[in-house]
Amino acid sequence: QVKLVESGGGSVQTGGSLRLSCAPSRQPYSTYCMGWFRQAPGKEREGVAVIDSAGYPSYADSVKGRFTISQDKDRGTLILQMNSLKPDDTAMYICAADRLGGYCHDALSPGEADFRYWGQGTQVTVSS
Repeated sequence: QVKLVESGGGSVQTGGSLRLSCAPSRQPYSTYCMGWFRQAPGKEREGVAVIDSAGYPSYADSVKGRFTISQDKDRGTLILQMNSLKPDDTAMYICAADRLGGYCHDALSPGEADFRYWGQGTQVTVSS
């Protein structure tokens, strides 16, 4: 069993930046696929970005060019650097690890976020 602990959320104004971290309870930790998802009040959870064990990232169209996902290979900590934030980015950001099957990038598709481990989330609020 692995526990994922997110940190780094907060409140910023439009155009600001935040850096989210997801630390696995077991370190070093490696898995085929890890990612970030988000859920805003009254909305479905959506994929933000995923990264596979080769370090290949995939992004939702809504965050391409603004967000960067990376992973500390030594510890397995997952990072999401978020720049040029918009009010639409306001949501609870949730880390996930160990996809149960399939290609990592497919986990961004609706209904395909089948991960073994999920964090509790960290809140991101962007004001206009």
